[in-house]
Amino acid sequence: MASVVVRDPEIMGGRPVFRGTRVPVEVLFDNLKDGLSLDEIVEAYPSLSRDDLIACLEESGRVFEKAPM
Repeated sequence: MASVVVRDPEIMGGRPVFRGTRVPVEVLFDNLKDGLSLDEIVEAYPSLSRDDLIACLEESGRVFEKAPM
């Protein structure tokens, strides 16, 4: 399965974005930090789906699982 997160120097200066959008991944984490639910984030960013957000969180979790402590 392809990652829901992509980096392309031609899109948003290479910042990680959700595949097929120009929405930076940091939007997810900033909004969660501010207390928004996944449904509220999808409402604010209609180019994202709840499944995209969940996939991003799962991918992030796997990165941290592999990180040395």
